Amino acid sequence: MGIYVNPGNRLFKEAVNSPIYVDKSRLIDYTNSVLNTQRKNICTSRPRRFGKSMAADMLSAYYSKGCDSEDIFSKLEISHENKTVSAKDPEQEAKRIEAYRVNLNRHNVIRFDVQRFLFDESHVSVFIKRIQEVVIRELESEYGGCVDYVQDSYGLPGVLEQIYAHTGEGFIFIIDEWDCVFRLAKENTEIQKKYLDFLRGLFKGSEYVELAYMTGIFPIKKYGEHSAINVFDEYSVTDPKNLSEYFGFTEKEVQEQCRKYRVDFAEMKRWYDGYQLGNAHIYNPKSVVDALTWKKFKSYWTGTETYEALKVYIERNFDGLREAVVEMLGGGQCRIDTTIFQNDMTTFYTKDDVLILLVHLGYLTYDEQSSTVCIPNQEVGQEFVRAVKVGGWGRLMEALNRSEELVKSTWAMDADADIMRNPSESFQAEGDLPISSIFQRKM
Repeated sequence: MGIYVNPGNRLFKEAVNSPIYVDKSRLIDYTNSVLNTQRKNICTSRPRRFGKSMAADMLSAYYSKGCDSEDIFSKLEISHENKTVSAKDPEQEAKRIEAYRVNLNRHNVIRFDVQRFLFDESHVSVFIKRIQEVVIRELESEYGGCVDYVQDSYGLPGVLEQIYAHTGEGFIFIIDEWDCVFRLAKENTEIQKKYLDFLRGLFKGSEYVELAYMTGIFPIKKYGEHSAINVFDEYSVTDPKNLSEYFGFTEKEVQEQCRKYRVDFAEMKRWYDGYQLGNAHIYNPKSVVDALTWKKFKSYWTGTETYEALKVYIERNFDGLREAVVEMLGGGQCRIDTTIFQNDMTTFYTKDDVLILLVHLGYLTYDEQSSTVCIPNQEVGQEFVRAVKVGGWGRLMEALNRSEELVKSTWAMDADADIMRNPSESFQAEGDLPISSIFQRKM
């Protein structure tokens, strides 16, 4: 068992042993189905604290030769027969169960979290080299004479090719926070290009890859000229494909937990529901778990990051951006074009670029059918109100403080409306922000 090569299962075991654990093990059915196929390269992008690392830990614990996870997975859905499916198609269900058994702890896994190599901006210039060094060191220990690193000038890809040529053994790659460099070093295009070149060399056309699973906040297709990591299928909050139920907690899962812990589901829904992924309504896992644990509804997810992060983006001087924010604070939606977004935190040409970024960061939700965005729930709505309140939007805040009716009058620029002549003099206490009434529409 190594740190990066064939790691153990301790992190996933801790998750399963936690008081509140929601079983997402059926994701493994999909990853098993694409092993050693042209669909074997998967990139899932979703907001922070939405279970990215949990999924990576689970896949590592399941596939890695470096541990024995049978006791853990024997208690999870992935190992149990689905009697409904079995009654309709017993052969399909038998194949699924067989695939689960055949692949459990039978693969070489290389698993690393890029953020561990980039927790300080000073590491930007050396993190690619460092990743290769630590993984190669463990591969040398594991495979001995198969590896001639000194003679190989192609780094980690070259070493893996040597191992595959000598042993015929492939690898499963699990990379968490793959896009960390694009967030930490937003302006450093040179290192971004080098990093994308490294990933391309690692995965494109490589026989030793059995499965690659990367997680991050952003999709990968459009990072300038160096976006040609086109071997990956991308699953994002704007295009989750068939994996939407694994991007957060489903409504059914939240209902079950609310019954178990005797928590008001209607209030849970008002605070934390609202993320639309395809046809699914997804809840923020971090916030739901904290609300169940502490029996109190408040902003848990947004509490992990200050409103300053949101304020920086909504104050950008694009035509229509301010009006769009006001409309959404009033319970409305804003139509956008997702195709123009460059998947980074620096390239902004229109208000749509900003709004799509906020979707990927979790501050907005995207309705694919109507091509619109809106504020998902009360938790995030309060964050918008705080950002607007301190952002010099004084007159708009007066409008928001009165009622949704006044917001609509502001949006229509109706200065003669009666309600506009008597604005509120003070803002309500934080626990009673006016945004709370707006999200009754989501019930």
